[in-house]
Amino acid sequence: MRILIASDAAAPQVNGVVRVFETTRRHLEADGHVVRLVGPADFARTIPAPGYPEVRLALPFGGVIEAAIEDFAPDAIHIPVEGPIGLAARHVCRRRKLPFTSSFHTRFGDYLASRIGFGTGLAYAAQRWFHNGGDGFMVQTPTLERQLAARGFRNIRRWGRAVDTAAFRPHRDDPAFDADFLGLPRPIHLYVGRVSAEKTLERFFELDLPGSKLVVGDGPARAKLEAAFPAVHFLGYKHGDDLARHISAADVFVFPSRFETFGLVVLESLACGTPVAAYPVPGPADILGGQPHGVLSQDLRAAALSALEIDRAGCRAFAETFSWADCTRQFAGNLVPIR
Repeated sequence: MRILIASDAAAPQVNGVVRVFETTRRHLEADGHVVRLVGPADFARTIPAPGYPEVRLALPFGGVIEAAIEDFAPDAIHIPVEGPIGLAARHVCRRRKLPFTSSFHTRFGDYLASRIGFGTGLAYAAQRWFHNGGDGFMVQTPTLERQLAARGFRNIRRWGRAVDTAAFRPHRDDPAFDADFLGLPRPIHLYVGRVSAEKTLERFFELDLPGSKLVVGDGPARAKLEAAFPAVHFLGYKHGDDLARHISAADVFVFPSRFETFGLVVLESLACGTPVAAYPVPGPADILGGQPHGVLSQDLRAAALSALEIDRAGCRAFAETFSWADCTRQFAGNLVPIR
């Protein structure tokens, strides 16, 4: 199958959506599919996203998407993100009566409500308009499927997530690995991901916890949070095996976000053998459920302290049950053929 993906989220951006589609693309191509990604780099002009200057938004003019469809002749089209490229691709597909699928990656309406007290209905209405214009709408978890169906989203199809267990591995199993290479007092409480307002990192930083707090990642809120919480160690982005080393060195992965659609970093932490402390919200709750590899609680401090007692080998074994090959076949099966 020839698959065209038109996405505002693409490298060099560093986020979960980019990682998901990079991994999915590799597996699709390994299965014999041909994939064409249309992203911001394909457009002559881009501008920084408001509040996120490292994210470039394309100005989707000049017929780039139509030309890609003509030249590539896809068998299926997928539009992941409701940004300028996504809107332009949706418009082209609707005008040319081409079927397309889309997927859900942000709980923007819930985040708005938490920060300013309103906006949920408007945000979900905009997302509903975008996704209901397609022929298939992919969501990650049973919880999201129920919640979005109740909000009027249609044509919902499940598309799960997994973790690359070769890339994310428990380095502590390697006798040559120095688990104390960070030189920080233990226990080490780690967060990995975007440093931005919607991640509500202050909920983690304000906790009275022994040892150290460590952040691997970057984003627009970093300078403000570093100034407000000088005891927290910010290391910036880490990639590949270096990222897995840092996760493996931590004692607990603390995930303070309440607005995730899944939380891929939760699985990546478990794959490195590091137990998780999180709120009992969609995403972490769907991953962990009643499994003893993390602690879900409205009291995040209690969750972090309890997670210290969790068996690391069990975390790794649980992560190994999530298969990207299976998820990719699920994605391909959800696509709607053009012809």
